[in-house]
Amino acid sequence: MSQLPLKAWSLPQTSSLDSTIKIQFPKYLIAQERGKARQEFTISDLETEFQPSIPIDRIEVIEVIADSQEYNRVQQVITAKGNVVLRFAESVMTSDRLEINLKDRIAVAKGNVTLKRGDQVLRGNKFEYYLVADRGVIFNAGGEIYQPSLAEDIDGERELTPEKTILDRALSDRLKVEQPISDVTATRGFSTSIGSSRDINLIGGDDATGGTVNRLRFEAERIDFEGSEWEAVNLSLTNDPFSPPELEIRADRANFIRLNSLENKLTTSKSRLVLDDKLSVPLLLSTFAFDNRPSNPGLFNLAFDGEERGGFLIERSWTIVDNSRFNWKVTPQYFVQRALSPTTFEFSESDEGGVFNPGVFGLKNRLNINIAPRTRLNNNFSLTSFDINNLEDNFRGKVALQQTVGKLDNPYRFALEYNYRDRLFNGSLGFQTVRNSIGGVVTSPNMEIANTGITFNYQASIQNINADTDRQDLLEVERQSDRINLSRYQGALFMEKNFAISRGTPLPSTKEEGLRYSPTPVVPYLELLTGIRGVASFYSNGEQQPSLEGTIGFQGQLGHFSRSWLDYTGFKFSYSQNLRGDESPFLFDRLVDRQTLDLGINQQLYGPIRLGVSTSLDLNSNNEISTDYTIEYSRRTHNITLRYNPVLELGSFSLRISDFNWQGNPQPFRDEITPVIQGVER
Repeated sequence: MSQLPLKAWSLPQTSSLDSTIKIQFPKYLIAQERGKARQEFTISDLETEFQPSIPIDRIEVIEVIADSQEYNRVQQVITAKGNVVLRFAESVMTSDRLEINLKDRIAVAKGNVTLKRGDQVLRGNKFEYYLVADRGVIFNAGGEIYQPSLAEDIDGERELTPEKTILDRALSDRLKVEQPISDVTATRGFSTSIGSSRDINLIGGDDATGGTVNRLRFEAERIDFEGSEWEAVNLSLTNDPFSPPELEIRADRANFIRLNSLENKLTTSKSRLVLDDKLSVPLLLSTFAFDNRPSNPGLFNLAFDGEERGGFLIERSWTIVDNSRFNWKVTPQYFVQRALSPTTFEFSESDEGGVFNPGVFGLKNRLNINIAPRTRLNNNFSLTSFDINNLEDNFRGKVALQQTVGKLDNPYRFALEYNYRDRLFNGSLGFQTVRNSIGGVVTSPNMEIANTGITFNYQASIQNINADTDRQDLLEVERQSDRINLSRYQGALFMEKNFAISRGTPLPSTKEEGLRYSPTPVVPYLELLTGIRGVASFYSNGEQQPSLEGTIGFQGQLGHFSRSWLDYTGFKFSYSQNLRGDESPFLFDRLVDRQTLDLGINQQLYGPIRLGVSTSLDLNSNNEISTDYTIEYSRRTHNITLRYNPVLELGSFSLRISDFNWQGNPQPFRDEITPVIQGVER
């Protein structure tokens, strides 16, 4: 065996891209150890046939560099040792030792193996890779998935970088990432809210879902891959950068398939959700989608709406079409409480309930059409009963053509809208239904006045409205309803400025301090809130409703939400005074709450459990406008919040999955102990 300096060997290009391609392997081997001279050797001609997983003209150069290398001429095996770097098929791999069999076209890496392709990282103890065929296996695998570039990174037909040479030691150090984890930061993450929000709008949708988890890390006993598909044995997947993970999905087996340029699918068997490495909950789902589009988790959702749907209900969303131009989703609903106890909320005295009564079935439909990059058509409707005899009063619908202008992240918004039975909440007047309306609305972006810290935005609209009134002088003596039809011209300006009074220092971003119960370190603060709102509404019958409202208050938080007991208190209280001219002829937009007091507190009790209450009061009439009660289970990786409003008869369930980014190499999920029996590692 002779020791040779090793640099690289090349594969000649071919223009043929048939399903079966004949390749003539390189005739020459240029070898170089670090800091030594290069030598050239002849390799015997060999031909083979194979099914390529990537275009053959992309496999131009395979490069290796190491501290020392040996070449066995008889077996045609190259052995590289010490800080080995291998570059192939748009990927870079580092290891302690590497053996390459030129005859069988297989590379075997051992010891601290790290493979990087684009932003995806794979680590393991041993890695077997079949050159050119782009398939292999890695043992005791672990690594990170970066979802935004996942489809591009695993696409063998895309060129990730024009580089054709190894960056040597600097790249090797960067890939191994031996430094401990640091710079842990959190972004918006994935969130879904089931039920009803404070500013209720059932037509636009009472479930808010969005965001994504961009970065995940994983471990597996073994991963076999070929091209962009892989199969894992004993897979663990988490969004937690720290170990042991708080939130983890485990599966006995998992198959990953690239469906298209936007979507990837992970199919698992015997999957379960594991919390704190202790509590294991079987998952009914076996398929997970990896893409940048929002989705609802679970087989079904539990929601609550006493006002419209009689209390607790079950719903399930189905996506009919989902591509770059169209998104169509339907959500059938079953009103459980309405079926079993139809008069609990007294919304229909004639409703007799029943498991199969048409009145206990509902439906939501949402269709979004992207006409142009900045032009969108939304068509949404809901049914709160399948009773065809009363379909008119159970149907709500909205059609809106929306156009954005200006900056993508903060644009002007123009909309032409038609609403049928729009449901609105107007303070102490409660829920109001606008029978129908049609018109246009312009909303400005949030802007700042010079560098004063004063932010403002404005809105203008022209609408023809048919809605209820209590003004007898506007109603006919003989009539079928208390509705009137008027045009409304409205302009509104909103200005606010917050003044910082004090600001504390957050704890370090570690799992035992700043990130113990929160995805971001809590910063204690206290600030003064101020705001002014001016609204002018003019109606086609000559009436008007001008108003000017001022708000002042305080909000802040105490503690760092890090200790086990009473280490967090969030609070907000504000007072608003309104000056109003004449009142609106309609009920849905009439301003009646002239003096309001808003109070809210959120208190940690023990560990991740927080309780909250917020209320809004009309000081003139001493009426309770709205009160929310919340119980929250808050962790670094996830958050679950239950909320109920007895005044509005609304409730919700909210789930958030945190999204983290970090630097460095996270520790293994858990400390593994390898037993030695009779001197043999098992």
